[in-house]
Amino acid sequence: MASEPKTKPTDVPVPGFIAAMEPAYRRDEAALLVAMMKKATRADPVMWGPSIVGFGSYTYTYASGRSGDWPLTGFANRGKEMVVYLVDGFDGHEAMLAALGPHRHGSSCLYIKKLAQVDLKVLEQMVQASVKAVKARHAKA
Repeated sequence: MASEPKTKPTDVPVPGFIAAMEPAYRRDEAALLVAMMKKATRADPVMWGPSIVGFGSYTYTYASGRSGDWPLTGFANRGKEMVVYLVDGFDGHEAMLAALGPHRHGSSCLYIKKLAQVDLKVLEQMVQASVKAVKARHAKA
């Protein structure tokens, strides 16, 4: 029997979650990301699991046949860094990454210590490009 995905949408109110974010400047960063991601997805924010603010969703299917849902984009406060989820990944986005400012990244996670240190226009372009690519790849998105 396949296991249930642990990270899925919840009924936890996003405004209350954001209001409790620490350190305090993360609340302003979260408000900025909410506006940016809402614009990119045309979807309202939803809590995914206990700590991810997600926007929209798509269904993925692995080669094994296992499938699940995940937000088109989202973010999480991970203490020293804000994590921005760009599901499309970073291949082909080297110029945007170079122009972004201080960050590090994994396969689909962009880690930023302070949003004030990065170019927010570039970040918005990256979010929009990722959402567009995921929607194109997953027609139901």
